[in-house]
Amino acid sequence: MPDPSYIPQANPLAGYLALKAEIDPAVARVLASGRYILGREVEQFEREFADYLGVLGAVGVASGTDAVELCLRALGIGTGDAVITVSHTAVATVAAIERAGATPLFVDIDPATYTMAPARLEAALKEGGAFGGKVPKAVIPVHLYGHPAAMPDIVGIARRYKLHVIEDCAQSHGATLGGQMSGTFGDLAAFSFYPTKNLGAFGDGGLISGDDGPLLARVRALREYGWQERHVSALPGVNSRLDEIQAAILRVKLQQLDNDNARRREIADCYTTGLEGAPLTLPRVADGTAHVWHQYVIECDDREGLRKSLEQAGIGTAVHYPAPVHLQPAYRGRIICGGDLRHTERAAGRILSVPMYPQLSDEQADRVVRAIRAHFSAQKNRPDGGRPS
Repeated sequence: MPDPSYIPQANPLAGYLALKAEIDPAVARVLASGRYILGREVEQFEREFADYLGVLGAVGVASGTDAVELCLRALGIGTGDAVITVSHTAVATVAAIERAGATPLFVDIDPATYTMAPARLEAALKEGGAFGGKVPKAVIPVHLYGHPAAMPDIVGIARRYKLHVIEDCAQSHGATLGGQMSGTFGDLAAFSFYPTKNLGAFGDGGLISGDDGPLLARVRALREYGWQERHVSALPGVNSRLDEIQAAILRVKLQQLDNDNARRREIADCYTTGLEGAPLTLPRVADGTAHVWHQYVIECDDREGLRKSLEQAGIGTAVHYPAPVHLQPAYRGRIICGGDLRHTERAAGRILSVPMYPQLSDEQADRVVRAIRAHFSAQKNRPDGGRPS
């Protein structure tokens, strides 16, 4: 039996139990309908999510990775093309670029927000040889940890260099910048509904949104074999469909998304207030940004020591992400970087995600704060002052 006092870093089960009374009938409704692939639930969810974002339309697909890949394919980006993104991201972003046949190119992040640094993007584009002769066709900023990238700046740069913009919104459901929803700045946006996301299914799922009707129609065809009429492939497509059961669950959870994000902000405020003055770098929020706190990420010199202390105190943590993509075995030495990635590489050795999910209680959040402070108090009293060995 799991220890009931243990605080996990993420807790999708708690999300299910909180909405069990609404989710169970929704699943039963799908099972009783006899329609399990691309039926009413997917159609309704697509409409409801598009309305939530305030965009023309949305297309449900099988995963967030598929969503990024199909955005690229819909824009005609593939073999021989190059796409700029960041290395401080889930590897899915880069895997999707390569699955589309394109070459990923990296620029550094802003150390305050962990998202693409517009100045580094522009500098790399200005320097003709920064990408080893590769001419980019698109840029994919990643809205990381619930904080949107600096989209007005990034879009402005992209337009000057005639680049398509695809937003990776896997971690930013409901976040806004200047009052505008993430997922509404670029040509297309890709969402993930992995179970731990702010809007999470109970399996894989993804979605593509946008305001360009013909482009969305192309995405819709690509997700199902390129069909524009059944069994007739007008395009070389794939099989990537959001299923009816997950769509029904997401319809229930979408109604709670803003409340859940508000609760995440309360928890983040508790951490920020409680950890003020501790020997940590706390998250920062850019002006005009409504952060949705997919993760609450701190930085410290002795991450592993802090992780061990928290685990001993019954508190789970995670590292998102322990190695930048360009330094991982599958990609090391073959990914082109537009300039150094010093902020990316520094962050990877220092970041730590503490518990963050809407069902976390005030008492649990306070316990996390007290455990972190207790760790540093104990370190301070050591003969070596708690310096990492």
